[in-house]
Amino acid sequence: MRFAGKRVLVTGAASGIGRATALLMAREGAQVTIGDINEAGLAETAAMIGDAAHAVPYNAEDHASCRALVEAAAQDRLDVLCNVAGMLKWGPTDAFAVEDFERILRINTTSVFVLCQAALPHLLASKGNVVNIGSTSGLRGMIYTAAYCASKHAVVGMTSALAAEYAAQGVRVNAVCPGHVTTPMTQQAPPEGELDWDMVMRGMPKLVDGSCAPEDIAEAVAYLASEKARKATGTILVVDGGQLVS
Repeated sequence: MRFAGKRVLVTGAASGIGRATALLMAREGAQVTIGDINEAGLAETAAMIGDAAHAVPYNAEDHASCRALVEAAAQDRLDVLCNVAGMLKWGPTDAFAVEDFERILRINTTSVFVLCQAALPHLLASKGNVVNIGSTSGLRGMIYTAAYCASKHAVVGMTSALAAEYAAQGVRVNAVCPGHVTTPMTQQAPPEGELDWDMVMRGMPKLVDGSCAPEDIAEAVAYLASEKARKATGTILVVDGGQLVS
């Protein structure tokens, strides 16, 4: 019961890593506020958790909506912020819309900053912590994902910067960088046009059955959020099935 008595906010909780994280932390004693734009999926997650869940729909592209989510989660106190919500769109750079590039940055990067900024006063009071979801694409360039790579490199950099800024005030900030995870986001159809699939496959996990399940990533998030990792801040924990192994 690592999170007994803790108040936790998990974004992107309608499915995938966010849902798995919310379920795990609730099982281990947390009162969990869950946020997502997908209200139907959010309601399913809340039903799976039961009384320990407080579902709050929000739009990651809307700064006011992000701030309102934090305030809803922190009515009593806030101990942990898990920034999981994100989007992926991939395809050849020469045909990639600038509007899609900007939207990916708003959802994957700017919203993380806004949520952290809103949560920090509460986390300073509770000596709590933040766990961001980065990506192996935030550590190494991946073919056909320039926008996603840019957004996740920024999350990794933001994590390190906030960890340095707030360590002396007792707030830890860490990130998990997953490799390929089997979620609705990663199951989208390939973009149209010719793709260099040999290059794509070079970025796949090396372990047998190396693709991760959402629960694999949730375990890493829970570790960094728990007292077991009380000496870890600025940590970038890679869970990728050997994807970055050369």
